Amino acid sequence: MNYSIILYVIGWVLNIQAALMVLPCITALIYGEKSGWAFVITMAVCLIIGLPLVIKKPKNRVFYLRESFISTALSWIVLSIFGALPFWISGHIPNPVDALFETVSGFTTTGASILKDVEALPYCLLMWRSFTHWIGGMGVLVFLLTLIPMTGGSHMNLMKAESPGPSVSRLVPKVRSTAKILYAIYIVLTLIQIVLLLIGGMPLFDSLTLSFGTAGTGGFGIKNDSIAGYSTYSQVIITIFMILCGINFNAYFLIIMKQFKQAFDIEEVKVYLGIILISTLIIAFNTQHLFHNFGQAFQQAAFQVGSIITTTGYATTDFNLWPGTSKVILVMLMFIGACAGSTGGGIKVSRFLIMSKTVGKELRLLLHPRSIKKIQIDGHPVEHEVVRSTNVFLIVYILIFAASVFLISFDNFDLTTTFTAVAATLNNIGPGLELVGPTGNFSEFSNFSKLVMIFDMLAGRLELFPLLLIFMPRTWKKF
Repeated sequence: MNYSIILYVIGWVLNIQAALMVLPCITALIYGEKSGWAFVITMAVCLIIGLPLVIKKPKNRVFYLRESFISTALSWIVLSIFGALPFWISGHIPNPVDALFETVSGFTTTGASILKDVEALPYCLLMWRSFTHWIGGMGVLVFLLTLIPMTGGSHMNLMKAESPGPSVSRLVPKVRSTAKILYAIYIVLTLIQIVLLLIGGMPLFDSLTLSFGTAGTGGFGIKNDSIAGYSTYSQVIITIFMILCGINFNAYFLIIMKQFKQAFDIEEVKVYLGIILISTLIIAFNTQHLFHNFGQAFQQAAFQVGSIITTTGYATTDFNLWPGTSKVILVMLMFIGACAGSTGGGIKVSRFLIMSKTVGKELRLLLHPRSIKKIQIDGHPVEHEVVRSTNVFLIVYILIFAASVFLISFDNFDLTTTFTAVAATLNNIGPGLELVGPTGNFSEFSNFSKLVMIFDMLAGRLELFPLLLIFMPRTWKKF
């Protein structure tokens, strides 16, 4: 284990976090808020710890997969702990566990909240709360790839450890260039949404915070009614960008390179958009009696479907009151999630594609035992290693989900609340049903249950394995 390079990466994470807190500090200055001092104190603490860790560069910069997984898990834990300090220092979230829950929910782009009155927070904390979505959406370590020179396949290993999906590929030969392209696409999508929301008459502060939450597929609202109070135009813009940010970013790169046929032929994207369309139509027909006309039902259904499948978690209506069929569809979408290589959470459409094709292959083998045929996606064979890792991921996912439901059940809430609370946190969704529905929150859970869900949010964002590895004694041994 190369401990020096791990500490070096954590040092950089702390320094970058200090730099990112400049935005809420500026917000505090604009609105004349004393809570801005909580960010100044936190920045000082981050730099006091972070600077010494990066001043002395490690002699050995080889950074293999084990170091990548451990660095990723520890970096996200450190990021969350120090990111929670402003909430706690300012006194607006006095319970440290609650402050950590809110921050982890932000960085992991979950959007689950313990706050009963969001509008009581000062603007600087609201800005930081939404900005954590944007930071966590693409991943802080992906940003580090553009800054830190390393060897030993280091860049690709870090990207594998942090990027969502069963497999990670380069957009261009150099991984650092790939990271830059991903961030460029991310920034452009965010800026376009901000401009479109401003055109619709939304205030600048609201446009910034909601665009951060949309691009990062996070879902922290700055109003108690989430997005319900905004115009239909704004809701439609947010719907479109939630869906766009749930698409595999490889498609955007292909469009930039004018490879339109390949971009629009990506199987995962077609299935993802198909699921959204079919789900929206079913829910619109199922809920049209609750709205003025079918057009409004379709618009509301499209928003909630887009919000749930992309794991954003914004809400325009209390879907807890929808018919059972619609709620079942939304719960199913929680597990499916967005595309691999996007900012969305969940199991991912690509994994469901691989699993469904694996089942089809096994059925064909029963009819033709001697046949030899590989699973293909987008005309390319899927390697056995990817199929194996997908199956293992699903097994581990089910075990963590079941264990979490069991542990949280000791709080004695109803089964729907308990089940969907775990689904909402492990899949990085935000709202669930019943007590944790769009009009509820997670404040009633015990500190122990919140810690379980903090683990779930981190595990869901990091694709399970990086976080699990830090609990294995063998991980820390020198070979």
